[in-house]
Amino acid sequence: MKIAVITGASSGMGALFAATADRWEAVDELWVMARRKERLEKLQTPFPARILAMDLTDPKSLDAYAALLQQEKPEVRLLVNAGGFGRFAATMDTPLAENRNMVELNCQALMSMCQLTVPYMTAGARIINIASVAAAQPVPYINVYAATKAFVLSYSRGLNRELRSRGLGVTAVCPFWTKTEFFGRAVEDGKPPVVKKYVAMYRPEQIVDRAWRDARAGRDVSRFGFVARAQWDMVKLLPHRLVMDVWQRQQRLP
Repeated sequence: MKIAVITGASSGMGALFAATADRWEAVDELWVMARRKERLEKLQTPFPARILAMDLTDPKSLDAYAALLQQEKPEVRLLVNAGGFGRFAATMDTPLAENRNMVELNCQALMSMCQLTVPYMTAGARIINIASVAAAQPVPYINVYAATKAFVLSYSRGLNRELRSRGLGVTAVCPFWTKTEFFGRAVEDGKPPVVKKYVAMYRPEQIVDRAWRDARAGRDVSRFGFVARAQWDMVKLLPHRLVMDVWQRQQRLP
């Protein structure tokens, strides 16, 4: 049985990847994962969907996924890690439990999904991991989120090299500001917004479309939009001390 596995499939880019999974290749079944079962049940997918309502920060959910792989022994043709969240706030103003949860979901769960799934992947299969343009620089007041995405980018690119000999590939998708439900959790109600100026705001359809094209082309990093590419290139050349100064002035942060 050939399958594709998509985490964070209940909303945003994860839901779009699930809805357009036939952009990669035909599979017998699509395994869609997220905490919100009712949202997964409403997905419109091009292939039969197996709903896995799981919290990937819970080791028991990862154990259940590993057991399911062992039981079904599928051929995994695609893994998309789209689960994750961020918080726009000073690091010390964010509860430690929430910062830990961000690291657990954005980093540990993603790494675990890759390591559990790769043994069931065959030549020509691919992993798509959602990182961020924020991965290219330290970002005060979005600090933990940016640091987790730096991990995702570095891990994905290194893993891509390690898996080449198996005929597998990894693409790190690095979106700029993208209009999804992400902002519902990132922005605290009743408090002055951390981000006051968005240089550009893209649609999730644009990011996902580019990600499919870059994955098919075998690229290890996918970026969409002139602003995103320009900022990425600029922060590689400028001292990060200066980049952080510019960010804080732009957003009127102390």
